[in-house]
Amino acid sequence: MSIEYAIYMGQQTIWACLTLAGPVLITALIVGTIISIFQAVTQIQEMTLVFVPKILSVFLVLALAGGWMMNQAVSFGTQMFISIGEME
Repeated sequence: MSIEYAIYMGQQTIWACLTLAGPVLITALIVGTIISIFQAVTQIQEMTLVFVPKILSVFLVLALAGGWMMNQAVSFGTQMFISIGEME
């Protein structure tokens, strides 16, 4: 395996991780920020106010994009296993 191919595979792995984790993490970040701003404005410091909407939004994103995310993960895994056979 050449160094260029190893770098390419590393880039593909990082891209797959970002693609799979991105929607969930961005959703949690946006909802958490909105709830934090709401808490700062109203001075309500209830922990469940942050946890419940964030977990519900993450589950919603997983329900909506879970099939696509699974397809991406399977495609990446298939590509990795095929590339094993092509190595010299």
